[in-house]
Amino acid sequence: MLLQFYKGTIQLQGQYHIPNTSWDERSHTYRAQALYYREIITYLKKSDIDYIDDVLHLIPCPELHFSVELRDYQKEALQMWLKDKRGVIVLPTGSGKTLVALKAIEAANCSTLIVVPTLDLVDQWKENLKKLYVSPETDIEIGEYTGRKKQLQAITITTYDSAYINAENLGNKFKFLVFDEVHHLPSEGYRHIAEMCASPYRMGLTATYEREDGLQFMLPRLVGGKVYEVQTTELTGEHLSEYEIKKIKVDMLPEEKEKYAENMKIFKNYIRANHIRMRKPEDFQKVVYRSGYDPRAWRAVKARNEARKIAYNSQSKIEELQKLLQLHRNDRIIIFTRYNDLVYYISKRFFIPCITHKTDKNERTEILKKFKTGAYTAIVSSQVLDEGIDVPEANIGIILSGTGSLREYTQRLGRILRPTEKKAVLYEVISGGTAEIRTSARRSRKE
Repeated sequence: MLLQFYKGTIQLQGQYHIPNTSWDERSHTYRAQALYYREIITYLKKSDIDYIDDVLHLIPCPELHFSVELRDYQKEALQMWLKDKRGVIVLPTGSGKTLVALKAIEAANCSTLIVVPTLDLVDQWKENLKKLYVSPETDIEIGEYTGRKKQLQAITITTYDSAYINAENLGNKFKFLVFDEVHHLPSEGYRHIAEMCASPYRMGLTATYEREDGLQFMLPRLVGGKVYEVQTTELTGEHLSEYEIKKIKVDMLPEEKEKYAENMKIFKNYIRANHIRMRKPEDFQKVVYRSGYDPRAWRAVKARNEARKIAYNSQSKIEELQKLLQLHRNDRIIIFTRYNDLVYYISKRFFIPCITHKTDKNERTEILKKFKTGAYTAIVSSQVLDEGIDVPEANIGIILSGTGSLREYTQRLGRILRPTEKKAVLYEVISGGTAEIRTSARRSRKE
């Protein structure tokens, strides 16, 4: 039997019907998703079926060594993954997931493709790999396969978008796949990266395994099951800062309450008239879908979004923020909001540097550098700092608005948990009498 890689699949030329394969009339061969390469090889060996393996055309790999000392929990995570060289490791933000992956790459010592969500993370991985690589003879060349560069090396870093577009070309060149922020992988489209790659070794890294849509159930098939998990509370004190969460409820101004109520009435009247129950995020998506062909649904969605914006951007929150900034004037503060217009307002009113998706990379790097040295004691951002950017130590976080996602909340908490002498405090400022109260309570039940 001959096994070959073809456009993200394994072609099997022979008379045997192997599990996970199906007959393809066009090629007159059995075919399987490349994902099942490892299982197919295992089955052939156990069944004493002779075969020729022409699937993997791996990039040659030098001897890999990284100057990394793992903590006890990181060693446990690595050992659990090494048992099968597959699986997801769940560690809090700031606890060193990248270091575990580097030691896994060293242990596997084979061509490795690292998949990350953003170009910022591509740069951070490249920097860490080069900085921690040790060799008596030469520096390591790190490949990059993105929209800005396409260079393959034994260790190559790509984004989810680029890996999805180029999976047919990358699928048989790497023995080891590392998915950083692996909770992105089950998304429509991205899951095909795992399905179209034959790599037998796979690792997923994340601080938040669960997804709002429940699609984490796909991860065991795509990467392997959850092999190690440690909670934030288990690492606080020795490895992460002690922390406290404080929720502050503020009353909106009378005119804000009136506008909020008007918009929510429009939305509620629509869902009542159409017998729609709002019990989970997917229920709102049904209304969004209707808005594409129903003008009343479009108006309802618009009104609901306007109501949320009023609650999130309440002037009372700004007044509370002013009090917190004064209270923590000697601390390092990160302010999180959902909307960019509020970021710019806060930046202008309080003379605080801001970072949004529009901020130039060089400017952002300079802001974070000055924040790290203490030249800036506070920064304000929308959702840019939630994931994918290495943020210097801070001990105070202030959430003025967010999506209500547990993942977003966990990421924001992680931004203030890197070990410092001061106790970390995460403030969540909520507009009373609004849907923010229920959202916060629902998320708290999941924590």
